[in-house]
Amino acid sequence: MTEFAEYVAQRHERLRRTAYLLTRDWAIAEDLVQTALARAWLAWRRIDGDPDPYVYRIITNTHASWWRRRWRGEIPTAELPDRVETRDFTREVGDRDVLWTAIGALSNRQRAVVVLHYFEEMTLTQVADVLGCSVGAVKSQLGRALTRLRVDQGVQTMTGAER
Repeated sequence: MTEFAEYVAQRHERLRRTAYLLTRDWAIAEDLVQTALARAWLAWRRIDGDPDPYVYRIITNTHASWWRRRWRGEIPTAELPDRVETRDFTREVGDRDVLWTAIGALSNRQRAVVVLHYFEEMTLTQVADVLGCSVGAVKSQLGRALTRLRVDQGVQTMTGAER
């Protein structure tokens, strides 16, 4: 299993970054990567060729199943939280926040396609392999995601594309 240990040593940070882009939480991303690597280790002897598509598929599928199970109800509080004073951030940080908010509003599948294609620089065929769907489905999800991002008010303001 030295191959597995080498794979983990080489790819852990990239897998964690991908998991963070999906979850937007470093702690959950670390848990997601650990879960994915534990599952990959169990099947390591059966994986032929490049293990990346298999591991990325585990990450995206596990994220989707965790997301479906997570309770998102409101938590009542006795007092409203204090309002945060508006601080003067640089434009870059503001733009990044706007973009992450817009990406966070995408469906899980759309976010996975955007993250794998643009942030992990995978081809559409590789994304389709990771997600276990056709290239046409990836193109469709990517098109819908980009349309949603284009009409997002924050992104329009950020890019100066307001009408």
